[in-house]
Amino acid sequence: MTPFSASKLGPGRRLARKRAQTGAVEGLMRRNIVLVGMMGAGKSAIGAELSRRLARPFWDTDAEIERAAAMTIPEIFARDGEAFFRARESEVLSRVLNEGNAIISTGGGSFMREPNRTRIAANGVSVWLDCDLDTLWHRVRSRPTRPLLQTSDPRGTLERLMAERRPVYALADFQVIAREDDTVESTTDQVLRAIAARNPSILEPK
Repeated sequence: MTPFSASKLGPGRRLARKRAQTGAVEGLMRRNIVLVGMMGAGKSAIGAELSRRLARPFWDTDAEIERAAAMTIPEIFARDGEAFFRARESEVLSRVLNEGNAIISTGGGSFMREPNRTRIAANGVSVWLDCDLDTLWHRVRSRPTRPLLQTSDPRGTLERLMAERRPVYALADFQVIAREDDTVESTTDQVLRAIAARNPSILEPK
């Protein structure tokens, strides 16, 4: 996949084509824009800016999980484990996708689960914010709120997670390169250009 495009159709793109071919286009203009990628990629910040520009609701699934549980994500991991967290993550993702016409920021591991990818493809388009390792490490190294990085070698853990997840993130409908010196505004511009170049109707008001 090259920046702002895909070498082959992602699941959301395939679904959109199928709907167009069958004439089942009702609701296509109301689809969600779902941001995926590693921790530290800027999904929450870019999501909030997209929400402001497009005048759409913004959902941060991590924040929604914490609100529903009245606990932080590290506390959930410590008390209930990762499997419990992933189940709650899928529940929250389904709920906010069903709200429709929203901007959604997902946790770094959310897109790794095939049922979540299927839900996203059925209800929105996915945008991978792709950052290099140095940029991600610079952003997350001083934050104690990343339970997966609470290891003896957090940078090595981050590198391993990147290697595991990149092939799956590459299934997203769009890829946008987010560099360390990019601003929230410039990265948001890139996301909007990427979508407008291929599916401009997704950006139209409901």
